[in-house]
Amino acid sequence: MDRKDFVRTMAILPLSATATKLAALRNVSDSFETTERMPVLFLGHGNPMNAIEDNIFTRGFQEIAKTLPTPNAILCISAHWETKGTYVTAMPQPRTIHDFGGFPQELFDVQYPAPGSPELAKVAAELVRSTSVQLTNDWGLDHGCWTVIKFLYPQANIPVVEMSIDYTQGPAYHYALAQELKALRRKGVLIIGSGNTVHNLRKVAWSKLNEVGFAYEWAELANEKIKQLILSGNHQDLIAYEKQGTAFQLAIPTPEHYVPLLYTLGLQEKDEVPTLFNDALIGGSLNMLSVKIDKA
Repeated sequence: MDRKDFVRTMAILPLSATATKLAALRNVSDSFETTERMPVLFLGHGNPMNAIEDNIFTRGFQEIAKTLPTPNAILCISAHWETKGTYVTAMPQPRTIHDFGGFPQELFDVQYPAPGSPELAKVAAELVRSTSVQLTNDWGLDHGCWTVIKFLYPQANIPVVEMSIDYTQGPAYHYALAQELKALRRKGVLIIGSGNTVHNLRKVAWSKLNEVGFAYEWAELANEKIKQLILSGNHQDLIAYEKQGTAFQLAIPTPEHYVPLLYTLGLQEKDEVPTLFNDALIGGSLNMLSVKIDKA
């Protein structure tokens, strides 16, 4: 390739990317009817036992569900699906994954038979231009997803697709990737991040796991700062959580439960405000804080 051809090729590349993006947007329009912009959620999922319990957190999920328009589909980013690269579930009927151990049989017996949406999976993959998003039939709905969504839509009649967390990438990458999915919100897709903002299992006081409000001082400090940053719209400090001091380092020893919050925040528009709910610490080092982002 000579210099002239190289320059011509480089000039065409941005146009090609734009054309691909427009094609993806047309596919969104073809697959899903246009709606009012859907809210975005971050749900603190906590203990898997919440799935079969009636407590303040599950009631909190049920109450927030009353404020949501009925979605055409759900896209969930769960702390419990980490991969090298980014994947979306593309099967018509995802299985219920019981990815935990040491719990009563009653919990393992729970099924959440929501359908999948190969169409949403394909469109989501096409919308993301910053990386290659792969379709897969090898996963399903893990407990970070189904244990909370079952309280929003107990009839399991809304199609659900999961998107994985690429563990090789940093927080800024995930925040930016979320922004590429914004078009889905105006096609009736409810996007949910599921994790926990304070999540240090090594320091959990297991005997106090059901004592709502029991927290170590550093967990309380981290929780208050996280809430302050969310409410003030200071996403940059939330992205740079590793630079926020000792309390954050203890609250977020590994990123997988925190990253879903960044997907939720990355989808926030300028005319929207966050609403906090289920704000309670348990077991000393776990927080159930959840967030709804919607128009003011």
